[in-house]
Amino acid sequence: MKSEFSKTWKSSVKPRKQRKYRYKAPFHIKSKFMNVNLSKELREKHGTRNLRLKVGDKVKILRGNFKGKEGAVVEIDLKNTKVYVNKIEVTKMEGTKVRRPLNPTNLQIIDLKLDDKKRKDKLAKFKSEAKPSKTSQTSKPEAK
Repeated sequence: MKSEFSKTWKSSVKPRKQRKYRYKAPFHIKSKFMNVNLSKELREKHGTRNLRLKVGDKVKILRGNFKGKEGAVVEIDLKNTKVYVNKIEVTKMEGTKVRRPLNPTNLQIIDLKLDDKKRKDKLAKFKSEAKPSKTSQTSKPEAK
């Protein structure tokens, strides 16, 4: 296997190659791994299923020891693809508390931070491109 990142690699069944792709990826691709799904209310409101995570977003933890807890994103570690959430801490043997790194796939955004102009524009674009709801598709015109 090559030691540098492959731009032409499509996919592989082998977990070793999948892990290597994610580990060796450049930052502009690793940032795409930071996409987190939205809650049902936000999906309907903004017309998209997932969105890039930003510091300040309020998230809910879906898996792991802290399942069901909520907090604001404090730090995003792009190099290791980890997220640090407020009040999610582990106590070490010596007694000190350390923030617990979380995988972004185990999170769900429940409240967005909309201070960023680019993010607002992107959400407006998603909303304009949103598919019509299922209720409007089910009503069929009567046949003569």
